[in-house]
Amino acid sequence: MQKVELLSPAGNLQKLRIAIDYGADAVYGGVSHFSLRIRSGKEFTFEDFKEGIEYAHVRGKKVYATINGFPFNSQLSLLKKHILKMAELSPDAIIVATPGVLKLCHELAPQIPLHLSTQANVLNVLDAKVYYDMGARRIIAAREISLKDLCEIKKELPDLELEVFVHGSMCFAYSGRCLISTLQSGRVPNRGSCANDCRFAYELYAANPETGTLFRLEEDPGIGTYIMNSKDLNLSLHVKEIIEAGCVNSLKIEGRTKTDYYAAVTAKAYKMAIDDYYDNLYRPDAYEYELQSLQNRGYTDAYLVSRPFEKHDTQSLDFTMQMGTHQVSGMVMQNGEYFMCKYKILPNDELELLLPDSADVREIENDIGVVYEKEGRWFVRLKKLIAENKKEWAEVHSGNLNPIKLPIPMPAYTFLRVPVKAGVFVKQ
Repeated sequence: MQKVELLSPAGNLQKLRIAIDYGADAVYGGVSHFSLRIRSGKEFTFEDFKEGIEYAHVRGKKVYATINGFPFNSQLSLLKKHILKMAELSPDAIIVATPGVLKLCHELAPQIPLHLSTQANVLNVLDAKVYYDMGARRIIAAREISLKDLCEIKKELPDLELEVFVHGSMCFAYSGRCLISTLQSGRVPNRGSCANDCRFAYELYAANPETGTLFRLEEDPGIGTYIMNSKDLNLSLHVKEIIEAGCVNSLKIEGRTKTDYYAAVTAKAYKMAIDDYYDNLYRPDAYEYELQSLQNRGYTDAYLVSRPFEKHDTQSLDFTMQMGTHQVSGMVMQNGEYFMCKYKILPNDELELLLPDSADVREIENDIGVVYEKEGRWFVRLKKLIAENKKEWAEVHSGNLNPIKLPIPMPAYTFLRVPVKAGVFVKQ
């Protein structure tokens, strides 16, 4: 069996580049409202997407185009034009969610492989076979499926590729079939504009219809009212188990609307876990070190390796989001000689470097600063904060738009970060 693919989200051109540079084998993203993430779809132009495909292909990587929204009748003419325009960019596959769009893509762009979105909710051999017969070459399985059921599908349809989510936000509803956002704000989840209403805190009331009385239920301080808030998926410690099952072709990371840092860290952590498996290594602390550095809602391994009724830890009732273990202080620009400040930096602060895949960095000390290795990790300490315009700063903050000089050139999209107090909650 071929080495399992690592598939990362690409919310815009920069995130696409970052995910690829940090180890993703393929990325997925879309243009326009026909993508199931409208916000990230608006961040991509057709020109950007074409440039992203070229960037990936030069490096031997793939790009899957998302046309996985749920169109209305009034949009079908526009949808046909969109499919043809996306096909001209030569993506490596098109991701679709409905039988009609699957059939339409097959007719209009028969040269491009079709992947079936997780929104189609495939859980069994019967459904998988229907979509396979319709032309789907890969199925992104429903998030509620088990590894055992995936292997049953693979046994029946050995030529069908299977893809599963291994990391990212979880929906409290069954495979995203939620209308709370529609009810409260008119933003339709399954048309790409979910407002994440399940992440809000709610007050609870008890009503007596016979008397018309209404009681507000008081809760003990600190318990919280995040009654629909699912924890984030994290299967990094189960990569070995998933690969050895022999039925999964691609491990997918959720998060097209998340940060540049998220794109980098998740790609790096899962690339490490996958490579370790093939090298007969297992370093759970290393994967967790990276993933815990991200803002998260608490982590769960969800349902792929455990049955749903066996899980009682998939909700985060106390908070909607907490800080990770690290704060991003800066990101190296494309020229590699300067970085942009993202937080606050003082001279002689010790800043850990998060480096792209296969990055080559060496120890050095000069007038600008020191680059050094400590306990298997790379750090930089800046003696002076010299801007590109030659001005020296006593400190820099995220509002300072002056590029700051590095002691030596570093790979583009290298992140500078510092530890923070874990468990700090973030308002959303």
